[in-house]
Parts: sequence; structure tokens; C-alpha cells
Amino acid sequence: MTYPLTHIDPSAKIGQNVTIDPFTMIHGDVEIGDGTWIGSNVTIFPGARIGKNVRIFPGAVISAIPQDLKFGGEKTTAEIGDNTTIRECVTINRGTVDKDRTVVGKNCLIMAYVHIAHDCQIADNCILANSVQMAGHVTVGEYAIIGGSTAIHQFASIGKHVMISGGSLVRKDVPPYTKSGREPLTYAGINSVGLRRRNFTDEQIADIQEIYRYVYQKGLNIQTALSEIEEQISPSSERDEILSFIRSSERGIMKG
Repeated sequence: MTYPLTHIDPSAKIGQNVTIDPFTMIHGDVEIGDGTWIGSNVTIFPGARIGKNVRIFPGAVISAIPQDLKFGGEKTTAEIGDNTTIRECVTINRGTVDKDRTVVGKNCLIMAYVHIAHDCQIADNCILANSVQMAGHVTVGEYAIIGGSTAIHQFASIGKHVMISGGSLVRKDVPPYTKSGREPLTYAGINSVGLRRRNFTDEQIADIQEIYRYVYQKGLNIQTALSEIEEQISPSSERDEILSFIRSSERGIMKG
């Protein structure tokens, strides 16, 4: 369903049972999946790829060109997965030649006034609370929850199942399964409540806690801690995820 005061470029591809409210602008080179609702005063720029059953609230701007002086007009996209909710006045910029796309996964909740810059990669089932400000090239793992008014430095990496306190400044990488807060951003234990809600067993949670004792609580440097973890803790998907994340961190991980 569309209204007379809505403008949709003839080249845009609109799925079945899509509702687009008045005063919204849909440019060309846009794809919108079945069952999606787009509120009033939304602007969808070229390169937007919006999934099924997405809800986009008034004032959002999707797939505007990057706020990056190196951007040369290359053809890139901003992709939003199925069943994701984009609240009021969210801005999501499309990618640059670096990754060619900005991605928000499936089943995410992006609350009001969030900014997601070019080339960010947000996995499925994430929650970004009000006014999270995300610079370019940030990666966020699945089921991460980022508190309101958090600012995230470019190229930072946030692991899966992480919880970050509201008002945080994320300058370093945040390893998976952890909680963090304070200033500067500091390890505050593992996200045990979130893990239990997602059906992690007590044994899995205990293993994750033990891994982070080596990383943050035994006074070891990072390389020694990782070696001790490999020697002392049995292999598991959680152990290997943590080791891989820390070893691949380019910015270094948050302090203990």
C-alpha cells in the first residue's frame, strides 16, 4: 500500500504487501522485501537492500552516501536483514570500496537516533539502544547488546553475546561473551544472564568464566594467557571463538 504523497522511483523493486506511508521518498536502485512497513518522512537512497517484514519508523535515512572524504561515488549497498526494526531518525550509510556494503543483520532492533556508518557489519539478533554512534568499519557479533549513547571508534570489533554499558566509549575491541563498562572501557565479567537466556549450559558458562580469568585476572600478558588457555582448557567452540577473536584483534582488547 502506498499513498499519493509518497514518491517511489519507477525502478525501485517493491515486494508484496509493503506499506509505505506519506511523505516518504524511495529512490532508484532500491529493493524492499515482502511485508515491510516504512513510516512517513523516511528517505531510502540508492543501494538500499531491505529484507522482508522490516519496520522502518519516521525520519530514518537509509543508504545515504558515506561521510567519508575518500568515497569516490562507487556503487555500494546498505543491507537490512529480515524482521529488523529501525526506529525513529536512524541513519545508516552505504559502504565504500573497502567492503562494498554496510550490513545490519536479521532480527535486530536499532533504536532511535542510532548512526551506523559506512562498511559496518552488524550480525543477527543485535540490539543497539538509543543514540549509539558507530564510526566506519565496525563489526558487531550476533546477539550483542550495546547500551544507549555509546560511541564506537572506527575499525573496532565487538564480539558475539556481548553487553556494553550505556554511555561507553569503545576504543578497543570487546571480546565475545563479556560485559563491559566504566571509563576507560573495562571488563566487567561475562554476560552470564544473556548466555543462560540463549540456552548456554552451566558447564559452557563456567568454561567461559575460566578462560577470562586467564585473560583478565591472573596477571598474565595476553600471549602467555592464550598459551595457558590452550594448555589448560579443553577445546570447545566458545574457547576457540575467544582465542581467534583476541589473536585477530588489530586494536587490542579492552583492559581488565
